[in-house]
Amino acid sequence: MTSEITLFVNPTAGRGRGAHAAQPAAAALRTAGFAVRTVIGEDAGDALRRARAAVGGGTGALIAVGGDGLVSLALQAVAGTRTPLGVIAVGTGNDFARALGLPVRAPAAAGALVADALKGARVRDVDLGRVGATWFGTVLASGFDSRVNDRGNRMRRPAGRLKYDLAMIAELAAFRPIPYRLRLDDGRVRELEATLVAVGNGPSYGGGMRICAGADLTDGLFDVTVVGDCGRATLLKVFPRVYKGTHLDHPKVTVYRAARVELAAEDVTGYADGERLGALPLVARCVPGAVRVLGP
Repeated sequence: MTSEITLFVNPTAGRGRGAHAAQPAAAALRTAGFAVRTVIGEDAGDALRRARAAVGGGTGALIAVGGDGLVSLALQAVAGTRTPLGVIAVGTGNDFARALGLPVRAPAAAGALVADALKGARVRDVDLGRVGATWFGTVLASGFDSRVNDRGNRMRRPAGRLKYDLAMIAELAAFRPIPYRLRLDDGRVRELEATLVAVGNGPSYGGGMRICAGADLTDGLFDVTVVGDCGRATLLKVFPRVYKGTHLDHPKVTVYRAARVELAAEDVTGYADGERLGALPLVARCVPGAVRVLGP
């Protein structure tokens, strides 16, 4: 393994934590004897081009310093290659890091862990989801949750999390169950009405909401959580339970496991790792061992 390591940094992640987190991460790597090069893009497209250039140039590892948005970009650069990915999780959600059991919002500890993993060659292969050419590490969301994302993204004010809280209230007021067509692997097409369908490579999204609580990054399968036809009152009771994963016990919730998932519905957008994929229909495939990650 080459001793040159690339830090892939989002300086605005976590309201500025990304810029500060890069310093202790770089220090830990240099102390361990690695030469550290930093990549910061002017925008997402430029950042991805630079990350892919680093991977193509033979960097010893790509270390993502930021939140799930930056990790998503990093996955596009390293998936399917032999270049390992390290994660210094300092964003708002950090769900991929949580799934891997990595430190969250503790950049010095995360940097030391990455350095130790590189020195000890502690690398493991984990699964990724793929929709077309786009890779994802955590959850593909569709339905009520993705409509909240859509509405929040259209709102200019207020800033931050409050915008999405207000978007959720507005979507609750307007919500109607969504007719879906769902196909798992090569099985029959299921026609159902649902509040949402979440396709989980990992267990959580949105900063710890364990929508697919039983998902395993190494089993070669998605957990597909279907929240059925719920009225607003039921949804308000069930949704808070998602943080502990106890919503899976509710009679309106069904979990399937599959390696390939076809989802279709009218006027529904898919989001994966919090990033917009596009309108349904979509086909998601679980790719075993698609990325090498550094960790304990």
